[in-house]
Amino acid sequence: MKINTVSVIGAGTMGSGIATVSLIGDYKVNLIDIKEEFVQKAKAKIGKNLLKSVEKEVITDERRVETLNNLTISTDFTTVFGSELIIEAVSEDFEIKKKLFAQLNENANSSAIIASNTSALKISGLAGLYNKPGNVIGMHFFNPPAVMKLVELIKTENTNQEIFNTAKDFVLSLGKEPVEVKESPGFIVNRALIPMINEAAILYGEGVSSAEDIDKAMMFGANHPIGPLALADMIGVDVCSSIMETLQKELGSDKYAPAPIFRKLAEAGKLGKKTGAGFYEY
Repeated sequence: MKINTVSVIGAGTMGSGIATVSLIGDYKVNLIDIKEEFVQKAKAKIGKNLLKSVEKEVITDERRVETLNNLTISTDFTTVFGSELIIEAVSEDFEIKKKLFAQLNENANSSAIIASNTSALKISGLAGLYNKPGNVIGMHFFNPPAVMKLVELIKTENTNQEIFNTAKDFVLSLGKEPVEVKESPGFIVNRALIPMINEAAILYGEGVSSAEDIDKAMMFGANHPIGPLALADMIGVDVCSSIMETLQKELGSDKYAPAPIFRKLAEAGKLGKKTGAGFYEY
């Protein structure tokens, strides 16, 4: 199978980022969401991202114009039919994804690869919602997709090997580094990383130290390029909490219980960089 057109469903931070790297990879991209304002905002963001790529000499200005012409934005889910690859990047909510997969059953081409950018939900659980479960894989990009090289590719016991190989070739064509992951809660990175962030949040919540000093300790004591609480703000406080809840449920251990401070911040509307405040002010 040759991929020419990619449909990205969900025009948020991850969706617009995945759309950007797909466009730079010379693919035609359909970016789809439920509201016109969402896709228009994402189109403007993609335009800015492409300008940055010109400034960094990743692409020429002429290529930027050509690339932007390969982007189609829509609120019509029937537009996924012409796509060989469909990447869902909607909210980490199983019920929302369940409704989406019902629409894919009606509108996707029967040979299309269905890839989920979920951070922690079971790929087999999502595949069970689709009429061709062998076509469903996990394709977990990291934030921001334009910068982060890693993509976790998750296969279930039912994933078609040809589908998986085509997805891997697609990721390689974007200049990314794919790693193959057997289905497991949190995959590789989030299984190891988010509990560390959670523990740092617990330290902060207990008043052991300030956010700045906790981050400084991990940067200079563990040689991390960014502190765990600053990283939590980048990922999203709500996303970190959601992943911990999923790990707790799937692995059946209270050691994965979300830090109480996550809930306090969320209730105050402080979800990190995307809201202008989290553990830090932006």
